[in-house]
Amino acid sequence: MKAKTRKIVAKRFKITKSGKILRRRQGLRHLKASKSKSQKQRMKNVVEVNSSFSSKIRKMLPYV
Repeated sequence: MKAKTRKIVAKRFKITKSGKILRRRQGLRHLKASKSKSQKQRMKNVVEVNSSFSSKIRKMLPYV
């Protein structure tokens, strides 16, 4: 059978040209008043996915 792409995973993760998987940080949607400015700035940056979790994501994105 043809492997299908998990669309929700394709929307949340980006694979770079070198093969790294990038994700956004959590916690920036609401309750921002209680967080410091530096904490919110850190949350805006994308970060690389942990190597133990990246193999699972690659299986969900077969053609990327």
